[in-house]
Amino acid sequence: MLRALRRRWASYRYRFVPWIALHLRRKRRTIRYVPEKCKDKIISDEDVLETLLKIFKALFINDFGRQMDFFTLLPEVKSKYLELLAIEFKRSKTTGYNHQSQNIFNPEEVLFNTLGFSITRDRSSLISAGTGVFVTKGFVPKGAVVSMYPGTVYQKYEPIFFQSIGNPFIFRCIDGVLIDGNDKGISKAVYRSCSKRDQVGPFQMSDITWLTPVVQNPLAVGQYVNNCSHNKAANVCYQEFDVPEYFPIELKQYLPNITYSHDIPIPLRCVVLVTLREIKQGEELFSNYYTIVN
Repeated sequence: MLRALRRRWASYRYRFVPWIALHLRRKRRTIRYVPEKCKDKIISDEDVLETLLKIFKALFINDFGRQMDFFTLLPEVKSKYLELLAIEFKRSKTTGYNHQSQNIFNPEEVLFNTLGFSITRDRSSLISAGTGVFVTKGFVPKGAVVSMYPGTVYQKYEPIFFQSIGNPFIFRCIDGVLIDGNDKGISKAVYRSCSKRDQVGPFQMSDITWLTPVVQNPLAVGQYVNNCSHNKAANVCYQEFDVPEYFPIELKQYLPNITYSHDIPIPLRCVVLVTLREIKQGEELFSNYYTIVN
């Protein structure tokens, strides 16, 4: 019986390989080739970190009135941001800016004011593609972080079977790590549970608002970026990024990812979307779902 199964597998294996080759030739315009794992970077990790810190600090200052728990328990954090607020006040005093107000801008406006563009979810320009992500204001330069892929992060050995059933939002990293970006059903429940587990007193260690229609981190919509086609070339690319240990605790509330378990202490994996060219207002974001490492 075992020999028969081996012979049958051998026949399927050799049938399968040429079919894959033909399929890949037909889909060659929607495939991204990477020569080595270590070269799967459009921009440096330092540039990714700089962008995330910049927008997260701006969101934190915009939500200044909601941060009293941080300021009570971590007075050094308040001192740091009071200095930033003073600088911001000097820059904008001619416009009547009042830094004592809470939520002066919505998150999309903060994104535009900080990075020069805003993005949002809307009906895709592709037929039957459902929701897509568009640049709604400003423009995004080449080599810029334009979005993040939210979700629960699973190591290769961790259970994800039930979450994966009928789930089109599971992203596979090059090293086999999986990110479940589904904002509904069991995936939603798992993320909320993990987020509550990791909460340190009043401090949120992750962003849960991407599970809702109103997000506090406007970049956390990357799971809705559609795959490119023959008529719509890719203009963004996925890039993996591990959050360093020294990431400011007060800004972790804007990270839209969380680990499934803490069995082994490892850096939090995030995936950002980086632009391959300049993207103008009104354009939809398109990525490569298929990355081949040679």
